Amino acid sequence: MALNTSADAPLPVGEVSRLIGGWIDRLGAVWVEGQITQLSRRPGAGVVFLTLRDPSYDISVSVTCYRQVFDAIADVVAEGARVVVQAKPEWYAPRGQLSLRATEIRPVGIGELLVRLERLKKSLGAEGLFAADRKKPLPFLPQLIGLVCGRASAAERDVLENARRRWPAVRFEVRNTAVQGVNAVAQVVQAVKELDALPEVDVIVVARGGGSVEDLLPFSDEQLVRAVAACRTPVVSAIGHEPDAPLLDLVADVRASTPTDAAKRIVPDVGEEQDRVQALRDRALRTVRGLLDREERGLAHALARPVMERPHRMVDERAAEVDALADRSRRVLRHLLDRADSELAHTRARVVALSPAATLERGYAVLQRPDGTVVRSPEEVTAAEELRARVAEGEFTVRVAE
Repeated sequence: MALNTSADAPLPVGEVSRLIGGWIDRLGAVWVEGQITQLSRRPGAGVVFLTLRDPSYDISVSVTCYRQVFDAIADVVAEGARVVVQAKPEWYAPRGQLSLRATEIRPVGIGELLVRLERLKKSLGAEGLFAADRKKPLPFLPQLIGLVCGRASAAERDVLENARRRWPAVRFEVRNTAVQGVNAVAQVVQAVKELDALPEVDVIVVARGGGSVEDLLPFSDEQLVRAVAACRTPVVSAIGHEPDAPLLDLVADVRASTPTDAAKRIVPDVGEEQDRVQALRDRALRTVRGLLDREERGLAHALARPVMERPHRMVDERAAEVDALADRSRRVLRHLLDRADSELAHTRARVVALSPAATLERGYAVLQRPDGTVVRSPEEVTAAEELRARVAEGEFTVRVAE
């Protein structure tokens, strides 16, 4: 219920604490799962104090129980173990502190963990977080590699040494975190987000050198899986645990079997690349030489043709043909001219033979009146009429006799 309070009518701290305690007392017993981070068993004390932590959300709560409750599982439970606790929430009013009073504690076995992981795996898979089409390809030659691993761990040494052995100029941005225990999830998630926020980081490697199922639980945490799925930068999982792959392997863009394998995947081998470049150069050289040889053979074949050996031969042949045609044309034209000349002479002779001048040459004369008309009949003239007589050598005047 809401309280009617104001700045003029506040409630005392003790009253608020009492009210909170009353609300909490009305809560029933609950089953709680978490990881034991602190365990205090004082000799002779009848109460055992524990701190139960949720690694995914970085939340802890104090738990108390009677010694006989804890003694039932004391041989199989220690700090770092995951347990399920049946407890009643309690409020300690003098300190304003919430705690759980445990009446039963059960260790979480490997089988139960695997069942829960399988259930989480199916749930995340149904959301499409493990889909192949979400996987981002790795860059051929990353300029800067982000590495998340334990401090001074064998995984860090394997990744750095093998990557630099393959490509000496490679650079790393390393984030050392806890890789197991209660702080692992929060630190790894924070490191992944920091590296993903750096635009110069081309690929992120999360590495650990294997371990038991319990040790690898942080890498199957839902919070970490979702953080990796949201990365814009390609992520390589290098947990190095083949039998039971953590969920990080499924959501990562590339899964490496070991940190050493991750180093081989993220950078090329400089020696292999030099050999590949040399092989490509040799192949290109062979190809160019083959093209040149083929063109040289084609050129030699073309030059061996008669037209190329004697390039003026065709011109000479055509010139001879032109000369022959010209001679033939001249002969034909000469023949035509000779025949035309002969025909012209014959025609001229005929014209001359038939012309009036030829008649006059034979002694004939042509009589013409003064007006030029020719006298053809004696009846056409009168006595004493003067006429002009035209002969071969000229003309003269004649008079008609009476």
